Amino acid sequence: MHALIVDAADAPLRLTRMPRPVAGAGQVLVRIKASGLNPLDAKIRAGQAAHARQPLPAVIGMDLAGIVEAVGPAVREWRVGDEVYALATGIGGVQGSLAEYAVVDARLLAKKPQALSMREAAVLPLVLITAWEGLVDRAHVGLGHKVLIQGGAGGVGHVAVQLAVACGADVYATGSARHRATIEGLGATFIDYQHHRVEDYVAQHTAGEGFDIVYDTVGGETLDASFLAAKAYHGHVVSCLGWGQHSLAPLSFRGATYSGVFTLLPLLTGKGREHHGQILADAARLIDAGKLKPIMDPHEFDLQTANAAYDLLASGARGRLAIAIS
Repeated sequence: MHALIVDAADAPLRLTRMPRPVAGAGQVLVRIKASGLNPLDAKIRAGQAAHARQPLPAVIGMDLAGIVEAVGPAVREWRVGDEVYALATGIGGVQGSLAEYAVVDARLLAKKPQALSMREAAVLPLVLITAWEGLVDRAHVGLGHKVLIQGGAGGVGHVAVQLAVACGADVYATGSARHRATIEGLGATFIDYQHHRVEDYVAQHTAGEGFDIVYDTVGGETLDASFLAAKAYHGHVVSCLGWGQHSLAPLSFRGATYSGVFTLLPLLTGKGREHHGQILADAARLIDAGKLKPIMDPHEFDLQTANAAYDLLASGARGRLAIAIS
């Protein structure tokens, strides 16, 4: 099969041929139609993501959409020809999705939403699972909650906004002025974080009480601001980038709570993989109901032009990027 190899940190993707993998017990061989591109993929390529445990040289790529080519022993839920999507590869030494085929743990797979193309489905798994684990699993978002999404036009952010809206929440999202139309188009009230202090928008939108749920998708100072935006006694802050040193005092003085999301954990430990597959299955129903969709960059790429996709990601894509495989 054809595959793209990264030989060393910051090296270009190199097209090569390698043996097609064979599905073992509990595994599925997927013929990959599209590979999603995430900022974390770029960090792995640059040798800057030790937490992903993907030593180079390697085939990288975490997200995929494709067609079941073969099933291994003890796999009963999948059939040859099923269209699937997953966050399943390119982590912990596992071959990535920038290849024509990959072996995938059957528990991580879900049926591809019918409403999406392969490219569209391939860009969703990582950001979708990350948004879901924060809002649904940790914060239990529901009808009437006032929810603030920090970074509402980003990869995780634009999915989190749609998910919170679909769950019946009153949703607000921060961004720069150029993101206003995008955020409002997703169903959220736009907050220009560059021109409004956290105290100001808390006063304006919550009468000074704070938000029931704050999802930080940015990290750093934005997480500190999120602690100030949480509602007293019942507020809950979630972050998928809470990796720095932060004072919990603002949160503690409100009697509020915090949860961290580390989406790669099931891939690295083997525990909880069924839940990832279930999240994607549940989300597919929302997608097919017209309640959630990815924002795509209009540029298209394939195995021959994948390096240009990484260049565009670094310079500022206008949406999610996918690389067509076959």
